[in-house]
Amino acid sequence: METDKQSTANIVKRYMRYLKLERNYSENTIEAYRHDLHWLLDYLAANSLTPTEVRLEDLQHFAATIHERGMSAKTQARILSGVRVFYKFLNVDGFMDADPSELLESPRLPQHLPEYLTLEEVDRLEDSMDMSKAESQRNRAIIEVLFSCGLRVSELVNLKLSDIFFEEKFIRVLGKGSKERLVPISDKAIHELQLWFTDRCHLDIKRGEEDYVFLNRRGHHLTRTMILIMIKRQAEEAGIKKTISPHTLRHSFATALLKGGADLRVIQALLGHEDIGTTEIYTHIDTTMLRQEILDHHPRNRNRELK
Repeated sequence: METDKQSTANIVKRYMRYLKLERNYSENTIEAYRHDLHWLLDYLAANSLTPTEVRLEDLQHFAATIHERGMSAKTQARILSGVRVFYKFLNVDGFMDADPSELLESPRLPQHLPEYLTLEEVDRLEDSMDMSKAESQRNRAIIEVLFSCGLRVSELVNLKLSDIFFEEKFIRVLGKGSKERLVPISDKAIHELQLWFTDRCHLDIKRGEEDYVFLNRRGHHLTRTMILIMIKRQAEEAGIKKTISPHTLRHSFATALLKGGADLRVIQALLGHEDIGTTEIYTHIDTTMLRQEILDHHPRNRNRELK
């Protein structure tokens, strides 16, 4: 029988507090963890188990159950990742002597290589701007900062004037989990920003918005959706057929660094990835590019095409 201290409701309440205070997750992220955790809690209740009674075999059966529901491999992997975080918390916080999820395996995900743009395509994006429009210089600066600094779109919309250090050529970025990192900013991005600031001075900036770098015509800071729509529209104007988003420019930043010989750990730090495994996707992009170079340029392959 559960004690009050170890009741499921109390455990979940303390777990949510842990995600907020110790892991510094946003409300949206915490809510996503809560939603995914309920798959496990419903399974345990149906099998007359409490979270602290669980063994590896129970978690493996739970994994089989969500697979049988027809969930995608990505959804299954996300739920099981949350289960591991939950049991790590139970172990560290003293609810359990051992973590039963340590050997829990996730489904193998198909390798998906993210779309990216070449330097020439980024230039086409910027050059396709109609500079007679009031927002065009702002949009050029947005694209250049995304590409030059590898920012997430959420990081870009929250970028403040006080985060930019022009003389040192760095920007301060507040990433996931409110973790700060310093990222170098290129001379090109600085130039585009300074041109935008000339236009920005003429806006009627609303109270509380004064420190945001990127603003709309009404003086409010931009939203993620606004930037997504702008980039998709600009890609059409530039004749770029790839399906792109603000995140494509982040991928392009990482790919350009890897092609230039940057160390993977450096790229990890610049992107703000907590896990090096997340950054390793770019090694697959590079391998794919190398293979295509061989197919396109090696004399054996050219000779094969001539036959």
